[in-house]
Amino acid sequence: MVVKNLISATVTGLLLSAAVGAAPAAAQGTRALVSDSIFIQRVSSDGLLQAKLAQLAQKKGSSPSVVEFGKRMVADYSKANEELKTAAKQAAFPAPVLLREDQQTFDRFNRMGRSSFDKSYMAEAVRRHSDVVRLFQREADGGRVQSLKQFASRMLPDLQQRLSLATETAASVGADVTASTPEGNSGTTN
Repeated sequence: MVVKNLISATVTGLLLSAAVGAAPAAAQGTRALVSDSIFIQRVSSDGLLQAKLAQLAQKKGSSPSVVEFGKRMVADYSKANEELKTAAKQAAFPAPVLLREDQQTFDRFNRMGRSSFDKSYMAEAVRRHSDVVRLFQREADGGRVQSLKQFASRMLPDLQQRLSLATETAASVGADVTASTPEGNSGTTN
């Protein structure tokens, strides 16, 4: 009888320890998926915003370099947004939407006059590209959803190139981007 109770207690103990051990692993997996979900939501909204702002740059830009940058970003982000939409669908995430804060950013630029548009737009483009490069790097390094991780790894060189182009174009119109570039953010932790 004692042996039977001992076996029963041992089995119960093993089951409880397995359940307790699995809980943190399940929570970790849930956190990773939440992180992937935040990534897809953030970058998809940013991609939609970048395309809309680039269209504005073509209309409101007074510098030929800003207008040309806008043309390039419309083409690049139209393609990237389609790829992101496909990656999100494969990962069972909802279709990309423009977040409220990004809509407010667009509205601010839409109301802006031509005289102040170039510098403001290029400073915003550098800041956003810098942020997006960091997001994509984190996803490429630590993402859990394979289609998103592959998408981030594949897109990262293009995004780094866009950041470089945005920085060059911003400098050509005299936009202050020192606080927006990775060098300017060296004191921050991410």
